[in-house]
Amino acid sequence: MNSIISPSMYILSILFLLSASLTTSSPIQQTSLIQCLSQHSIPLSIIYTPNNSSFTSVLESRAQLPRFTEPSVPKPELIFTPLSESHVQAAVICSKELGIHMRVRSGGHDFEGVSYVSIIESPFIVLDLTYLRSISVNINNISAWVQVGATLGELYYRIAEKSNVHGFPAGICPTVGVGGHITGGGYGILLRKYGLAADNVIDAHIVDVNGRVLDRAAMGEDLFWAIRGGGGGSFGVILSWKIKLVAVPETVTVFSVTKTLDTKLLYRWQQVADKLDENLLTRVLMRVTNTSERIVTTTYDGYFLGGADRLVQVMQESFPELGLTRKDYSETSWIQSTIFSYSIPLNTSLEFLLLRNASSTSFEGKADFVREPIPEFALEELRKRISEEDDPLIIWTAYGGMMNRIPEYETPFPHRKGTMYKFHYFTNWPKGDKNVAKHMSWIRSLYNYMTPYVSKFPRGAYVNYRDFDLGINNKGNTSVIQASVWGVKYFKGNFQRLVKVKTEVDPGNFFRHEQSIPPLVFKR
Repeated sequence: MNSIISPSMYILSILFLLSASLTTSSPIQQTSLIQCLSQHSIPLSIIYTPNNSSFTSVLESRAQLPRFTEPSVPKPELIFTPLSESHVQAAVICSKELGIHMRVRSGGHDFEGVSYVSIIESPFIVLDLTYLRSISVNINNISAWVQVGATLGELYYRIAEKSNVHGFPAGICPTVGVGGHITGGGYGILLRKYGLAADNVIDAHIVDVNGRVLDRAAMGEDLFWAIRGGGGGSFGVILSWKIKLVAVPETVTVFSVTKTLDTKLLYRWQQVADKLDENLLTRVLMRVTNTSERIVTTTYDGYFLGGADRLVQVMQESFPELGLTRKDYSETSWIQSTIFSYSIPLNTSLEFLLLRNASSTSFEGKADFVREPIPEFALEELRKRISEEDDPLIIWTAYGGMMNRIPEYETPFPHRKGTMYKFHYFTNWPKGDKNVAKHMSWIRSLYNYMTPYVSKFPRGAYVNYRDFDLGINNKGNTSVIQASVWGVKYFKGNFQRLVKVKTEVDPGNFFRHEQSIPPLVFKR
């Protein structure tokens, strides 16, 4: 890491630009901050303040939920967009030295915006890892190094450039940042065959609280375990992941059929979805497709690692009730199936995966894990409730297969054996909608209604679908007992081990946010 002191005129020029946005009441010591950054050769071009004309565009460029960029939402004092690992080290060292609260952003998809918004710490800065996005695919050893600012779409595209028989088991949204996705577990259409993204990580680089860059050997197995599913923003700044590529056939078969909600058919899907051939993942998308008549439909999607003829046999043997025939199946490649899983037509150019546009709509989402089939009368109530909301969506994603074979303590993500499928509840609304309170009330009411039908003791939740309704930390520090209210929902028995790791690697709780893992004994 460089330790060159910049010329005094350079320091003064940065100070002049920052002075308008860093008020005297701010705990950020202006001169000390500039000197610290300059000593580590942080260039002016990667520092943005509210006084900079590019500040808003940089803040919003990776903010995937527009509701967290509205004027009433707290804004950072500074945004850093590092260009190298040493810049990240400098950001951590200077922030810790000067007592500056820092948030870390890769893709900006956090459901509660904790990667670029703080409701418990003020002022704060954002470390935006957008430019750390290199991807190096090595087919010879069936692996890849991917920096955390890269998106899933970019990762899939680069793998496909090198091979049509390799893939990676991660999410369906191509704009999601690799960094945050893997820290929460990360699931997608290869879930039943290969498990989660975090299950297929073999090394990582992380900047710890002391500004050191550590790999797996240097960080130790406890910390390596914690960062693969324990949630982002608790243990350090992930720089890159070394992932294990997985085998996919040259031919992948997909289908998507939409039907008016048939509760008997949906009940049957619940009985078989987690028991199908593990090369097949199915999911159901429940939504309102006729806005005037409020007709609730279910779209049955399937992704099969193999040819259509074999899939015909699998479906006839295991789920003939869906009534599919050979013409309902489309043979394609794995890389095209990743586009199809995002509800984009199969003939779409692969360059679609490289788009990094921020969303123009806002949403609220929640998650549940289901271990027993939901009875038909409750499915009828779901029909009624979903028809009452403007733009709702419930995604049912089948589990089983590999998810039954990986122990729940293997990584911090515990929702495995015995889980039949996962619920993902959504309500969407356009930017500027004046009925946000109505939408929030609807999804909370739906979530409460589902209580008897989902996992219990604890009721499971998914940390990548962060939910502040489960509880949040206090400013600066939270007791483990208080945090366990939400912690056991995300991590079950793994929460206590995460606390132990946190206590060892960050006892001063420098890396913190509204739902970060707290240390057992708080030490500054």
